[in-house]
Amino acid sequence: MRHATVAGALCAAALLCGCGDDKPVQEHLAPKPSAAAPAPAAPGVAGSPAPDASAGHREFPEAEFTETERSRDPFRAYTNTFVQENKAQVRSQREVILSDYAVDDLKLVGIVTRIDPARAMLVDPTGKGHVVHRGDFVGRADVVQLGGQSGATYQLNWRLDRIRDGDVVLVREDPNNPDVPAATKVITLRPAAQDQKGGG
Repeated sequence: MRHATVAGALCAAALLCGCGDDKPVQEHLAPKPSAAAPAPAAPGVAGSPAPDASAGHREFPEAEFTETERSRDPFRAYTNTFVQENKAQVRSQREVILSDYAVDDLKLVGIVTRIDPARAMLVDPTGKGHVVHRGDFVGRADVVQLGGQSGATYQLNWRLDRIRDGDVVLVREDPNNPDVPAATKVITLRPAAQDQKGGG
């Protein structure tokens, strides 16, 4: 009985000690660096110096701010550029004779109607003759633009419609405006001898 009382007293004392409010303090101490250890080097470089505070500063040359083919302004409007390129790239899909000269600059100096098809000779401003026949497209094209400055462009060519005894008849039709009558132009025969007489 005396042993049981002593054991009970010891258990009670152990419980009282374990229920206290104070918790044991645990210290987590980092290992102290050695005084002789060198400063850490940059990765991959042996013995490189510590980074400079001014290394983040970078100077940009003036050329970096100038618009070039490699560096363009993202907010710039390119509408006018596309319109100019579109005009420059207009090319006729058909073969045109004397396409470098306006029709008004051409002279009709000869007609042959007794063969089929009939033929005529047109002379350009340089004095060179060109034989044409019915159905040929002749002279510099007129460029027509749809819907203002940003609209699409297309070409209208003069076509040799008829060869008569004293002249040739050219017509120009606009397929995009079928209700508009075709334009007509007549070139009168001017033989070379008559031309020289008129010029003297």
